Amino acid sequence: MTLFLLGLIVFFGSHLLTALARGARSRVIAKIGAGPYKGLYSLVAIAGFGLMIAGWNGADASVLYTPPPALRHLTYLLVFVALVLLASAYLPKGKIAAAAKHPMLAGVKLWAFGHLLANGEVRSVILFGAFLAFAVIDRIVVKRRGEPTPVAGPVVNDAMAILAGAGAWALIYFVLHPYIAGVSLRP
Repeated sequence: MTLFLLGLIVFFGSHLLTALARGARSRVIAKIGAGPYKGLYSLVAIAGFGLMIAGWNGADASVLYTPPPALRHLTYLLVFVALVLLASAYLPKGKIAAAAKHPMLAGVKLWAFGHLLANGEVRSVILFGAFLAFAVIDRIVVKRRGEPTPVAGPVVNDAMAILAGAGAWALIYFVLHPYIAGVSLRP
């Protein structure tokens, strides 16, 4: 459990530091440059993520709650929408990105909430709860900073986001989930 928790602290600590300590972030960037800062930040985040993965099997898997089986279908829908939102955050912006204001954070919130609906063991609740809490906190911070929301582009951009999200969802559902999480989603 120690590696898993350490990974969470390193991963989310680095993310929260950049969200909450903008002055310190700016000073570091001024001192070492944007490229080296991004490289260092990425290495720290990857190290935290790696520690989470390394510690996953040793983390507490005791059951806190047993979700009703029907919630799996709601989770599939929420993850589908989350992947469309994530795609809309990184592809040319359309109406989806503009409506979501910060589609990456909205996608992470839906993905995490969906997984909390379907997984009731301690390590899953900690993992997905941490992602959900981070996304909520970061959204509040971004709103307070007054960062601009995306300007709605043509509807073709939304079509690309939907296709990319659907493709990612299908790939995860039919192929990758057993490798990502060790659990097959198909009966």
